[in-house]
Amino acid sequence: MSKATNLKTLDQFIDEEYGPKGTAKRDKFEKGYESFKIGFLIQQARLQKGMTQEELAEKCGTNKGYISKIENNLKEVRISTLQKIVELGLGGQLELSIKL
Repeated sequence: MSKATNLKTLDQFIDEEYGPKGTAKRDKFEKGYESFKIGFLIQQARLQKGMTQEELAEKCGTNKGYISKIENNLKEVRISTLQKIVELGLGGQLELSIKL
């Protein structure tokens, strides 16, 4: 038996570790993942623009510590602040969607 047969998809791993969708443990994990993803996306966009956290903070009217906390998933960000970071700081456009 090769090692490749022991591989799992990310979805399989999450199902095994956190349970099926709709359970409390899974919901908590997914909420945390979304926060992590927002911070990661901001960080990647900032790095792609060649900006420091301080430069981004200055452009959008906040401070370096706040940007750092968002990027490191230590602080939740309000939608209005996220919009300022994306539009004023990064020169991008924030798009939101609701999936039912």
